[in-house]
Amino acid sequence: MKAAVLVKHGASEKAFEIREVEVPILEQDEVLIKVEAFGLNYADVMARQGLYQDAPPLPSILGYDVVGVIDKVGAESNKHLLGKRVVSMTRFGGYAQYAKTNAAGVSEIASTLPAGEALALATQYCTAYFMAYECVSVFEGDNVLMHAAAGGVGTALAQLLTLKGCTIFGLTSSDEKLEYLKENGVHHPINYTKSNYETEIRKILGGNKLDVAFNSVGGSTLKKDNRLLQKGGRSVLFGVAERSGKGKGIIPTLDLAWKSGFFSPLQMLMKSQAIIGVNMLHVADEKPQVIKRCLDEVVKLTEEGKLKPYVGGVFKFDKIGEAHALLESRKSKGKVIVEW
Repeated sequence: MKAAVLVKHGASEKAFEIREVEVPILEQDEVLIKVEAFGLNYADVMARQGLYQDAPPLPSILGYDVVGVIDKVGAESNKHLLGKRVVSMTRFGGYAQYAKTNAAGVSEIASTLPAGEALALATQYCTAYFMAYECVSVFEGDNVLMHAAAGGVGTALAQLLTLKGCTIFGLTSSDEKLEYLKENGVHHPINYTKSNYETEIRKILGGNKLDVAFNSVGGSTLKKDNRLLQKGGRSVLFGVAERSGKGKGIIPTLDLAWKSGFFSPLQMLMKSQAIIGVNMLHVADEKPQVIKRCLDEVVKLTEEGKLKPYVGGVFKFDKIGEAHALLESRKSKGKVIVEW
């Protein structure tokens, strides 16, 4: 089978090679998916830069989410899945014509659901659902902040928060994306490159504060978010994009830690606040049934017309470098996918 193999860390146009590799061997609890298309996630960019500690050693096949048809099963008890079109998260290995995953984590989808929309559901919408509906509970009237609001998870979060009746603050890096945020349900879109978002949010809220902040950036933004939280507020950290592009080594990592600030459990106790970390890769490792629960729910909400994933880029497999460059540029909106 063919796979887009990460052969070196660094620039996207030189990092990948299309190679012939062996088809994955299944364990009893796994299924093999003939991949129609796979998705890109910002963790892939971090892995390509050599900054993602969970990434496999080079040469490696990245990829967290795939859409395709189940071609083989590891156990007789899963034979009913053969031939089903599914969407699933993978523990790497998604950038290939065949990918394996835990049978407990796949979700069957209709033949009419576009591959890009389905792929957005796997990682972005599943992550957003887990954070907003399971890690914390949001309610009507809650003031909620999202970083990277035009990205895949941001797009998903905005739609899920809208269903709950929240007031949404969304951050983006360009004026071109402000209208997209409004169309996607964000009440207060803010270009953080042109103004201090902390100051802007304080002006809008007057004497009120945020109930929840969803943060994929980390670093200095954590301290800002914490200052904006009211008593009983929660901050959900699901990425450290601020670390991206800073090079390898301990110095940039220590700098990120310093900028993130130090939070005392007693301080959290007195304010009844929480900082929650989310790593869906490890959730999938330990509890694939949680992934399936979230994935089944977002598929159902999409089929009911309550969610509408946005596909911001479709590339052929031999343009994997261009797809990565788009995602890394932070100019993309919604989900970026690659087709075979």
